This record gives sequence, structure tokens and C-alpha cells, in this order.
Amino acid sequence: MRFRHPDGSTVHLAYCTNVHPAETLDGVLAQLRDHCEPVRRRLGRDRLGIGLWLAKDAAHALVTDPSALRGLRGELDRRGLEVVTLNGFPYEGFGAEEVKYRVYKPDWADPERLEHTTSLARVLAGLLPDDVTDGSISTLPLAWRTAWDEARADKARSALATLGERLDALQELTGRSIRIGLEPEPGCVVETTHDAIAPLGAIGHDRIGVCVDTCHLATSFEDPHTALDALTAARVPVVKSQLSAALHAEQPSRSDVRDALAAFAEPRFLHQTRTTTATAGLCGTDDLDEALAAGGPLPDTAPWRAHFHVPLHADPAAPLTSTLPVLKSALSRLVGGARPLTRHLEVETYTWQALPAQLRPRGRAQLTDGIAAELMLARDLLTDLGLKELP
Repeated sequence: MRFRHPDGSTVHLAYCTNVHPAETLDGVLAQLRDHCEPVRRRLGRDRLGIGLWLAKDAAHALVTDPSALRGLRGELDRRGLEVVTLNGFPYEGFGAEEVKYRVYKPDWADPERLEHTTSLARVLAGLLPDDVTDGSISTLPLAWRTAWDEARADKARSALATLGERLDALQELTGRSIRIGLEPEPGCVVETTHDAIAPLGAIGHDRIGVCVDTCHLATSFEDPHTALDALTAARVPVVKSQLSAALHAEQPSRSDVRDALAAFAEPRFLHQTRTTTATAGLCGTDDLDEALAAGGPLPDTAPWRAHFHVPLHADPAAPLTSTLPVLKSALSRLVGGARPLTRHLEVETYTWQALPAQLRPRGRAQLTDGIAAELMLARDLLTDLGLKELP
């Protein structure tokens, strides 16, 4: 979906396909047929943006076989789909029964992360619509925080500097500008937007910035306007933003609140949980079940937030809520000003099948309806900010 910003630029809205498990190119093509095109039809649109997730095998097939890349581009066109952004964070196995810490491997100290991201950039340059010259890719925020030392940090800086050089060369070759955004996430080396400023400043390349995920922003209790103003002041580009909402528990000391939270503690994904108090500051656990354990480390005198991407259009049942207000506040700063801070927006609710059983979609049609409802909400937020939806 495309929108005209009051400054005349085009803002793109997509939904991320990491909600649909696929490790191979054949799996990606099946996604387009079984999920993406039905969402477009449900919205009644001639064209729909998707934020494509390409696992390592799919990316390798596309970057080594020009005919496969042309075939994917043709399939996108035939199904009324377009791609201006990729999700390059998960490397493989995102549809596995247990993902947890595996999603952070390989990290930016591992040469495979550089090679995979380079492949994604080359693929994206070939997938961009004819009238679009700028693409974006979100990526791991350096690494999970454990086992991170200065030697690994040096390797990561070197890899990102090399990536910047490769992206420059790619633009010279193709005329397409591809940018990479580190996606701050709780528990990682770059946990907050503030944590991104120093390492990105050290790299100093305008094609490497941040991807602001509004669920992660909220989970870390970052104020959106403060965070985005700091990035602007530091000249760190917001390459893209993922529109997502976290779980919010206002009174975690109550037994009914803890019971409601426990329904979201599940074995597939990591659900980092945070709280902040005047005395302890920001503190948290790596997963929701750790926070809920008897005698757990989190103070329960202040609200908790958990990294669980909940559907944007449907608040969890009371006594829980979502952090949709944080998303709205961030969006007003991202695209509500005289000029947009980013032109690539991506709804990213990958946890539909990890929701409590009674909330999960039953079959493809319900999932299609849910994704379409999220996109309609995002569309309404954008038009309320003065953007005009384009055909």
C-alpha cells in the first residue's frame, strides 16, 4: 500500500511475511499464492506491499540463479504484490516449534551474517518495483548480549563497514539504493534506540541505520518522541519501522493479571519482559515464564511489558492491554511531521499461531482476515495523520 505524504514523497506500508513459515523458494512462492494475494483481495486493493522474509536457502537460490529471481519478480507482479523491504533478522528456522535464542544466530561477528545480508541486498535490488529506487532491510541488532566482548564487537564493526561498501557498489551497479537497519530488541547488545547511536556513529555510513520496532520500543519503556529526536540529533537514519504492539500489564501483582499473562507464556518464541521503577530503573527477564515464576526477579509494583507481538486491531482481553498507544505516538513522529523520518512501514505480527489457543486463527481465511484488519488499522492511522492513500 502506498501513501502520499504532504511533502510529496511516497510512504510504503507492507505486512511482514515471517508470519508464514517458509525456508525455501518454493515455500515463498506458495506464501504469495496462499496468503499474500488473499490478503490483497480481502483489502480490495490492486496492489499490496509485503515485507518479504527470505531464509538462507531461499536467499541463496535467488542470488545464485538470475532466472529464479526473475521468476519471483514475475510472480509478485502477477499477484498484485510489491516488495520494497525485507526482514533480514531471522536467518533460518523461524517456523520451528522452538525458536527462542536461535533467532540471534548467526550474529554480526559471524561472517555468515554479512554474506547473508549482502545476498538479501542483491535480491532486493532485483525485486524493487520499476518506479522505486530505495529499498530497506531490517537486521539483527549486532548480537544477543551474552558472550559479547570487544573482539566480537570489532568483527561486527568491520562486517558492517564492509557491508556499507558493498551497498555503495550495488547502487553504482544497479541504480538502486539499499539501506540496512539494526533493529533494537530487549536482551540484545543494542537493546534500545539509544544503544544504537554509538556503534552506528562509529561505522558512520548513511546506508546503515536503525529499524524502529514499536513493540520493542514499548517493551523497553522508551518514549517514542525522545528516542526519535535523539536519533535525528545524532544523524542516525530510521531505515524502516515495524508497526507492532507489546503486551501491557498495568498491575502485575494481581493474581488475575498473572494468570492472564501466563496464557501468553509459550515455548516457541522468546518473550522478554521489562518493568521500570523509580528506584530500580529498567529491569527485566529473558522470558515471560521467568518473570512469572514464584519469587521472580521483577518488581511487581509497576507495570510490566512483554515482547509478544499482539494483533494491532484487537486488544488482549482484560485485565491486559497492548501498547498500541506507543505505536500511535511513534507513528505521529515518524510520518506526521513536515517530512517523514522513514518511508518504509511494516506491520509485523508474526505470533498469530503462538497466541493463546482461543485467540489463534482457525485456518487461512481467519488469518487473512486478521492481517487485513491490522493493515486497515494502520491505513486509518496514516490517513488520520494527513497522508493520502494511493491506488
